[in-house]
Amino acid sequence: MNETGSAIAIGPRIVAAGGFGVLYREGMALIEDVAGYLDGEGRGDSRILSREASFVYATESMRLTTRLMQLASWLLLQRAVNEGEITKENARSEKEKVKFSATPSQRGGPGYDQLPEKLREYIDKGDRLFDRVMQFDALERGKMSELDPGTANGIADQLARLKAAFARA
Repeated sequence: MNETGSAIAIGPRIVAAGGFGVLYREGMALIEDVAGYLDGEGRGDSRILSREASFVYATESMRLTTRLMQLASWLLLQRAVNEGEITKENARSEKEKVKFSATPSQRGGPGYDQLPEKLREYIDKGDRLFDRVMQFDALERGKMSELDPGTANGIADQLARLKAAFARA
């Protein structure tokens, strides 16, 4: 709380404190790694798959590529804000144009377990990156309620514990 008794939004401060730099570097490195894999080793991997797994490979690699390009757009916009190249308002307007494709509720199905291990690892890393970007986006906008309910409740629980601890002191 500040002097006026209103809550201070910590999300933008966390984003500005350097956590974004790590996310940006990891995200861009993942994008490069996936592109290199799909253009190189992944082509060879896909040629030896069964017909069913080959279809799943094509579907999942397209999903992954689409998701990573959406994430790259978000990361580049956020970097531009952090470096003062554009305003937060302009970035929000542009971010609204980037519609993230939903993460499939279930991974798997016929042929999924036949996918190359490396592709499945990249899919998992892409999903985790997406979750982290969504958390950063919610923090940056001060919209904690948009976070996963378990995460938001965990934060509320921690704040309640802190309040209780300071009340005893």
